[in-house]
Amino acid sequence: MLNITPIVRNLLIINVVAFFLQSLIPQLTGLLSLHSVLSSNFMPHQFITYMFLHGSIGHLFSNMLGLFFFGPILEQQVLGPKRFLIFYFFTGIGAGFLYSGINYYEMSQLKQAVDLYVQYPSPDAFLDFMTRFAPNLKRAALDFLNNFEENPVNTSYIAESINFVKDRYNDQVNVPMLGASGAVFGILAAFGLLFPNMEMFLLFVPFPIKAKYFISFYAIYEIYSGINHKDSGVAHFAHVGGMLFAYILLRWWRIKRAY
Repeated sequence: MLNITPIVRNLLIINVVAFFLQSLIPQLTGLLSLHSVLSSNFMPHQFITYMFLHGSIGHLFSNMLGLFFFGPILEQQVLGPKRFLIFYFFTGIGAGFLYSGINYYEMSQLKQAVDLYVQYPSPDAFLDFMTRFAPNLKRAALDFLNNFEENPVNTSYIAESINFVKDRYNDQVNVPMLGASGAVFGILAAFGLLFPNMEMFLLFVPFPIKAKYFISFYAIYEIYSGINHKDSGVAHFAHVGGMLFAYILLRWWRIKRAY
């Protein structure tokens, strides 16, 4: 039976308790989730607190499952309790920093596009904005686009389009990020780096796969998804950040692979 180590056990308890507190006090989610640094809701403490919040029971379960299965072996066989706790926070905070850096760039690009459109609104410019920054809403706005194109100087259409691009920015910049995924992906990366040849049996995969191949595939998938599926609702670059900062810290500590 898997031995649950002290730090892993405490982290599991804290995450579960935090989830139930979110259910009782919904305001905690907005206060403690990680917001864009360009948002008025951003506060520095969110780089830590976001790691202990989750958006649903499924979100909590999947993250805690990864912590439950991969955390104890790192804490018990490689890092020890103190280093494992440092590792968990380092990768989780690092994931938040990478996510925030990329989010800052994306939101700055969006803000520039909004400001430019407000100065020079037109049907073609609105179509270009929709294509670049709201492709998933383009089909729903098709009737408006056609009407605007037929009436390019209609003040009501111009005003409505300006309100749309402004609302798009406000909606996007205030979307928070939450979850232990960054730290958990750091743990997954560390497992792949320290136990690269350990064979894993995965659900829906009918054959064993070595940890180094599984983790490498997962990293490539997260990078691809972060670039191509920005509106998926998943913070893929937070996952990548957790893996990246795990690599950095293990190299800094000069910890060699264990298997």
